[in-house]
Order: sequence, then structure tokens, then C-alpha cells
Amino acid sequence: MFSMRRLALSIGFSALFLVVLIQLEILRLPRSVSSKFTEPQVYRLPPKEDDGHFNWAALKTHYPVTSFEPLPRPGNTRLPRVQYDFPKEVASVAAERKHRQAEVKKTLQRCWKAYRERAWLEDELAPISGTGRNTFGGWAATLVDTLDVLWIMDMKDEFREAADAAVGIDFSNTTSSTINVFETTIRYLGGFLAAYDLSGDQRLLDKSLELAHMLYAAFDTPNRMPITRWDFHKAASGERQTADDGVLVAEIGSLTLEFTRLSQITNDNKWYDAVARIMAVFDQQQDSTNLPGMWPLVVNARAQEFNTGTVFTLGAMSDSVYEYLPKMYALLGGSDRYARLYKGSMSAAIKHSLFRPMLPDNADVLVAGPVHADDPGKSRLEPQGQHLVCFAGGMLALGGRLLEDEMHVQTGRKLTDGCIWTYEASELGIMPETFFALPCEGQPCTWDEAKWHADVVRYAGDDAEHGASSIIETKRLRPGFSSIDDRRYILRPEAIESVFVLYRITGDEELREKAWTMFSNINKHTETGIANAAISDMTDPSAPKSDSMESFWTAETLKYFYLIFSDPGLISLDDYVFNTEAHPLKRPNARFWG
Repeated sequence: MFSMRRLALSIGFSALFLVVLIQLEILRLPRSVSSKFTEPQVYRLPPKEDDGHFNWAALKTHYPVTSFEPLPRPGNTRLPRVQYDFPKEVASVAAERKHRQAEVKKTLQRCWKAYRERAWLEDELAPISGTGRNTFGGWAATLVDTLDVLWIMDMKDEFREAADAAVGIDFSNTTSSTINVFETTIRYLGGFLAAYDLSGDQRLLDKSLELAHMLYAAFDTPNRMPITRWDFHKAASGERQTADDGVLVAEIGSLTLEFTRLSQITNDNKWYDAVARIMAVFDQQQDSTNLPGMWPLVVNARAQEFNTGTVFTLGAMSDSVYEYLPKMYALLGGSDRYARLYKGSMSAAIKHSLFRPMLPDNADVLVAGPVHADDPGKSRLEPQGQHLVCFAGGMLALGGRLLEDEMHVQTGRKLTDGCIWTYEASELGIMPETFFALPCEGQPCTWDEAKWHADVVRYAGDDAEHGASSIIETKRLRPGFSSIDDRRYILRPEAIESVFVLYRITGDEELREKAWTMFSNINKHTETGIANAAISDMTDPSAPKSDSMESFWTAETLKYFYLIFSDPGLISLDDYVFNTEAHPLKRPNARFWG
């Protein structure tokens, strides 16, 4: 009898212990996951005291939404792991890696110190004159953009000072006549959300919501399509608004990650609904464009026509609409819509916009160029490379790993190798903004100097009469470059972004070596007495620098260089997705995946 009582008590205590464990586990889960077990609580901004600033949350809505599309909940499918299974690091390798990581951090510290002392609370530091300038609304773009970098690089004192300043930004006043909704979303909203995801500082979530209420007013149009270049003064005064009939496809199609993450954190479907309406149009019209699968460079938001236009590209002004497709798939824990959009667009892009350039070392690499499709079924590739499109290698590798398509991973590697080649083949070891190369005609793809010379002359315009050799010498063209139309390097991150992503996915140590060479050359040629500056000509060591250091230098370029030399567990691609400004947003369901 005594033993039976002990057995009953033991079972009872075990059951109680199990219940407590389950409850504790639920408390530890992100809200979007714990809602499987409990009713989620919607988090809204606390009532705002009258501080004399305009309250965007209280603005009257002219075209209210009566029913919100709910935030999708992840299914039971386990997404594959993204990151390579890295072995234990050898001590000598770790020492060299940490040294390189420290060198990147020194550059960031130097730039941050200069910004702190010379341009505090302004959008950008001018790295030659040492003054501040406002280019993104006057809301301290560099400060907000760099918040998560300070946390990631373990500069916690600087982070706290910056966060204290950031929560005081007044989003009811601006230095600009119009607001770029896309840029404001990726830099500011993305910056606040990532800093909150990393630090847990509730003030940063509240600031995200304050800003989101402002941005949401740009969606208050008859068809709920946002105004991307937006006069928020008119909106604040109560004027009715209409979406524009000419909108860059990237600017209207690249708001999804930030608004979706905000819905996940707050359990408020309002934010997800706003961007889901846009993506429904992309989904409906994807196969009816002149290049089915891809969308044209410019779309009509007023008429909701996203399928009329003749230029298609993964590059400038389109880029992030494609970049966000696999990232949304990851953030949502799987999604039929985003899998379909990604697969359809990449099928078209791989078929029509990628080319293998003819190079002197016969390197098997790829470049992505714009496509002209004046009529359905007829397309013409323009063999132009862009630094900005170098993100595409990482995009394809990520999408390939998530959707288990190894061909996409391999294609992403070749695109990344194409950008690395362009760095290595340049005079300063730095890639230009844009260039032209000669596509291979069939296989084998072998170097032909006569064909290269003919292509150089073709692009030379009025200088063609001087002959290929003279043009090559005058324009400082190295073999493989038929023309370099834009010789600037403006501290762009896209190449190191893809090198970082491919390294984390493949574990190929050669990519780390390539990254170190890239960083060394960039830092050497862009460093000023104050910080780092854009350069006007990457073919000329004596060319002047430009008095410009956009906030993406600290937000993206230096962050990716730092992370490639970090332990792979720091901001793992299995735990985070990066928005197009390199702000890491937490994947809330990652702990349940295989």
C-alpha cells in the first residue's frame, strides 16, 4: 500500500513537473509561435502624451480597411538548415580570423567616432569636409542604420548612447519635401526592428511602431497601394491621396520583410495586410508580363498594372523585389506564395538575364544584365554588369538552400565569382558601378583578343576611330572589360554580401580569403583623414575621392565584412534574415526547423 502511494505521488510530481516545463517553454517562445498554444495578445503603442508632435497613429483614415489578411502561421513542414555544418576551428585559423575581424571593427569604430563628433543626429557624415548632411529626411539615418552594427560588434556603450538618441527622433517633422517610403522602411524601420530583435530594448519596438504608423498613412489610397515618393505634409493636413502611375518596382515590392516582422512581433495583422495586398498583385500578374516570371522596371500602382513595361532586370531599381522573395519564405516558415514567386522569377532570370563573359583566364563565372523585351516572347540581353546586382549570388544561394535546389546554389556561386573576378581584375582591386563585357557565344568559352578589341571599339562611340589599342590605353581597360561607363565605387556592400552568404552556406574558406583582399583594397583606397569616402574612378589611383559616405557603409558593407570573419554562429542564417539594408530580422520559428 505504501509503495503504491509513493508511486502515485511520483507520477503526480512528474506530471506537474512536465506541465511546468511546457508552460516555461511557451513563455520562452516568440509570440507568433506561442500563439499556437495561447491566444496572442496584440501589442500597440501605449497612449501618447501630448508632446507637441504630430501623432500619426491618430490620423483619420480616408480609405479604411475593413478586414485584415491574417499573418500566415507556419505549417508542419521543417525548412532545411541554411548554414554549413562548420567543424571545430583550428587555433591558428581562429587567431588569424579574429585579427581580421578586429581590423574591420577598427574601421567601423573610426567612422562611428567621426560621425559622433562631427555629424551627430544628421543623416550622413561628409568624410572629407567633416560636416554633416541630411539626405534621408533628417532623421539621423547613419545613427539608426548603425544601431544593430554597434550591438553585433559588442560596442554596447555606444549602442546605448545611440539608442537613447534614436528614440528621440521626431518623425512628425522632416527636412525633405517628399519621403521615399522604401528607403525609410529599409533604413529606419528595418534598423529599429533589428536593434529590437537583438537587444530587446522595448523603446526600439515602440519607435518602430511610431514610424510604422507614419508609413502606413502612405497606404491610405483608394486601392491601398502606397505612394512611394510621398508628400507626408499633405497627408498630415488631411488631403486625400492617390497612388502614382509610375513607380519603381523595387520601391513598391520591397516593403514586405519589415512590415511582416512587425506583425510577427506585435501580433497585429494590420502591418502584414498592408504589404500582402501589394504582393497579391505581383502574384496575379507574374506570368502576363513581356518576360513571364519577372516584372518590369516601372509599374502602375494607381491602375494596379504590374505587367506592362519592356525592361526587366535583377539590378538597380528592381533588385530587392526579387531579393525579398526567398527571405519572406524563410521569415514565414515556408509559404506557397513566396515559393511560387521565387521559382517563377528565378527561372526567367536564369534563362534570360545571366551571361558568361569572355575573360582572359577563361573563368567560368556569370554576370546578370538587364533584358529588353519589347514584345512577349522576344527578348534582348544587354551585357552590362552592375555592382548593385552582385547581391543576386547570395539570393540564389539562399533560395536554393531553402527550396532544396542545388542548381540555384551553384548558379549563385558563379554569380558571386563573377563579382569577385571583377574586383580582382580591376586596377585598384575594386569593382566599378557598371561595366560592359562580351558574352561568350556557345562552348567552349575561350579568350579571343581580336573579339575583345572589336567589342571595345563598338562601345567607344566617337573614340572608335582611334582604334582598340588606343582606346584600351586611354580608358585604362583591363582585358575582359569592353567598357566601364561608371567608374565610381560608392562604398557599396553587394559583393561582400554575396561572398558572406556563400561562405555561410558552403563553408568554402577560399571565400574568406577573397573577402580579406576585398576589404584591404577598399579600406586602403577609400580611407580619408576622417572616415571612408566614395572614390570617383576605380581605374586611377590618383583620382579624387568624393565627399560622401552613405549610411550603408556602416550598416551593410562593414557589417558583412565583420560577420564573415566572425564565428558562424553570430547572426546565423538559420536564425535571421537580412533586409536589403543588412538589418537582421529574427526568424521566429527557426527553433522548430530541421
